[in-house]
Amino acid sequence: MPRGQATGRVRGTAAPAPRAAAPPGARVSPAVRRLQGLVARVRRAWDRPLTAYYLLLGGSLLITGLGLVMVFSASQIQALRWDLPSTYYFRKQFTAAAIGTVLLLLASRMPVRLHRALAYPILAGSVFLMALVQVPGIGQEVGGNTNWLSFGGPFQLQPSEFGKLALVLWGADLLARKHDKNLLTQWKHMLIPLVPAALLLLGLIMLGGDMGTAVVLAAILFGLLWVAGAPTRLFATVLGAGAFIALMLVKGSEHRMARLGCIGATDPGPNDICWQGLHGIYALASGGWFGSGLGASVEKWGELPEPHTDFIFAVTGEELGLAGTLSVLTLFAALGYAGIRVAGRTEDAFVRFAAGGVTTWITAQVVVNIGAVLGLLPIAGVPLPLFSYGGSALLPTMFAIGLLIAFARDEPAARAALAMRQPVVRTRLAGMGRKSKRRRG
Repeated sequence: MPRGQATGRVRGTAAPAPRAAAPPGARVSPAVRRLQGLVARVRRAWDRPLTAYYLLLGGSLLITGLGLVMVFSASQIQALRWDLPSTYYFRKQFTAAAIGTVLLLLASRMPVRLHRALAYPILAGSVFLMALVQVPGIGQEVGGNTNWLSFGGPFQLQPSEFGKLALVLWGADLLARKHDKNLLTQWKHMLIPLVPAALLLLGLIMLGGDMGTAVVLAAILFGLLWVAGAPTRLFATVLGAGAFIALMLVKGSEHRMARLGCIGATDPGPNDICWQGLHGIYALASGGWFGSGLGASVEKWGELPEPHTDFIFAVTGEELGLAGTLSVLTLFAALGYAGIRVAGRTEDAFVRFAAGGVTTWITAQVVVNIGAVLGLLPIAGVPLPLFSYGGSALLPTMFAIGLLIAFARDEPAARAALAMRQPVVRTRLAGMGRKSKRRRG
């Protein structure tokens, strides 16, 4: 080939004219390349075997830790109003969180077969305690609901919170055994005895008047049926029947009808029936982007009832602002994603049903609580999971998170990744020990 012709081709390629004629988007700027690389790295990190494990462990501990801070901030004035030490509620919540952490770690290390073995004892114990609540002189009324057992002094227990865990474990074990026998294709095996047992729990809860807990328990039932693959017609029938029963229960109670009328309220209403919901909105609105500062809430000074329990999210918005509330929502979203991921990646039917049930439980409770604080749903008296004050709600929830962590650890790829990391951790610890000995020497 003549040199001049080759040189012409090289010069033609280097000339700016062909580059200018390139179609739009053919050239990628360095900034776009860096962004694409960042997205690719995030995707690789997101698809790692231990992602769900770290999201569950880290997210739950962060929510619990931030909840302790907000309980301490939101409950001080409430404690002083009752002539109690300012740290009274915080100390009780801290004790419950410490016990709950032990339960979380135990549940995360328990094999799946042991979780299945606990299903029937937990269900029987929950039914017994929930029935005991209805015995006159034994059950205690708190906030208009008779769903508590008192053990003397400040120690109280709400058995219906453990009923949620019981329904998840027992329902998942029941459906898994029927799945292994290919019985879930028949609607009678899909519904019986799961639905009657759930109705028993719901009936015991509604005898005490706790509509909020009943809604969450019903959501768990629907979640189990959905994950089990209930046909659309069957699922819609059960959902419609549940909605009809809930509507009748609401219409049969003036108090519940009044709460329903407080959705989107802009004034306290007659007899200040919407006072709590309205001041929850005031608290969120006054927080702005970054809040008034930790401990600087105005609404907790007697204006907002239950600032450390049902409406702790409102105090969080007032003191930490939109940034704080979005952080809490992000952590809950991470828990929800991790639960769905665990349920979607397993081949074990029990793990799939139990992970779906726990995820539905936590997600539904978050929606009911925050929806009430935002004025989008009626106030149901449901605590924010892992965040609000209340040991009866915290302990079974942390055990359920430990259940999800155990499932995440049990994935084959996760087991292999954890097994590879153990020798590395031991080597690093041994190296740190040798260095400390040299320094002392």
